[in-house]
Amino acid sequence: MKRILLIIVLITAVIVAFSQDEFTLAKKGERAPDFTYDVSKTKTQKLSDLKGKIVLINFFATWCGPCRKELPVLEKDVYSKYKNREDFKLLIFGREHDWATVDTFKTANKFSMPFYPDLERKIFALYAGQNIPRNFIIDKTGKIVYSSIGFAEEEFEELKTTLKDLLK
Repeated sequence: MKRILLIIVLITAVIVAFSQDEFTLAKKGERAPDFTYDVSKTKTQKLSDLKGKIVLINFFATWCGPCRKELPVLEKDVYSKYKNREDFKLLIFGREHDWATVDTFKTANKFSMPFYPDLERKIFALYAGQNIPRNFIIDKTGKIVYSSIGFAEEEFEELKTTLKDLLK
């Protein structure tokens, strides 16, 4: 009985993992979709303006439990390590959040990382249909070299290794 239950759990996990991938629109090996984002309340920038840099894009929501677990690790293990590098940029987008929401969340959680709004999910919609948190690493040529869904410490280690290799 335990063996059957274990098999059912494993099959379910595989199905969930593969079904989530159908919602990933921007895939590893493809050119990253370009977009314009608000750098501040008065200034915008395009992703393509960051060509020549390694870009880590993170999509989160303030109400998302896995996001709230991932963000402190992102700050400690990634942002604090690479924030002063000219060839690295971290873009954290609050899905369906405005400036007030991302600023309040950042302050309340004592983050120093940059947060940006994606109020109408326009940026998120270029990369995925649903499921957060999500991470995409874009290399210096503008190609997606890593993507992840959800937060698992083992998978986050792969993200860190990918960044380390790209930023040697």
